[in-house]
Amino acid sequence: MRVLVVEDQLDLGEVLRDFLVELGHHALVVHTAEAALASLQSERLDAILLDVQLPGMSGLDFLQLRPVRALGVPIVAVSGVVNESQARECLRLGAADFMGKPVQLERLNEVLTFLEPHAMARGAELERRPDKRRSTRARLSIPARLREYNGREHHGTLVEVGLSGMKARFDAALDSDTIGKAIFTPPDGGAPIEVISILLRVDADGQAFTFVRLDPHDADRLRGLIRRTSAAGRAV
Repeated sequence: MRVLVVEDQLDLGEVLRDFLVELGHHALVVHTAEAALASLQSERLDAILLDVQLPGMSGLDFLQLRPVRALGVPIVAVSGVVNESQARECLRLGAADFMGKPVQLERLNEVLTFLEPHAMARGAELERRPDKRRSTRARLSIPARLREYNGREHHGTLVEVGLSGMKARFDAALDSDTIGKAIFTPPDGGAPIEVISILLRVDADGQAFTFVRLDPHDADRLRGLIRRTSAAGRAV
């Protein structure tokens, strides 16, 4: 199995990686939820071992991200704060299991053994599933801004948008894992959409971002935009 370990404690991350490799798994370690998001775009994963208390975006926030939920990769939440309420919250948000620290390696092996057939079935399903990403996004060209938490603001052009994220061309090179508030006005005459966005990668045609907690009303507006764009494309 290909397992992503998201752990900010460097020593523990190395221990978990070495244990997973010893069991015959392929292990990748990152130290923030933001870096984990980037890994989801570049790696095909079978499971994620996720620390709940992380610097920046927390593990609980990560569990709620639309791209994470859409991928359906089994996630085992790990926390140094072991209580029933936190365990229930992780499971409610979609975690496959919850483990306290210090991590019991024997139990971790049992959990991964349980998840392995599910991961194999999911991998087979992904091979059969067509890529529908393009059909659920609207291609356009409208002004956009990105306001970082440190106060810096970037101006550019939004070239593609969907319910889970967007692609834009901003006027500056952005640091890896940049987080800010994207601001743009869809061509429906409504108020600007403002949504927290995380830079995932930089492509030749723009900077790709994932949205965090898009407002339901704004999601409805984007669905309408996608439908209109798709209809116009079929009419051409």
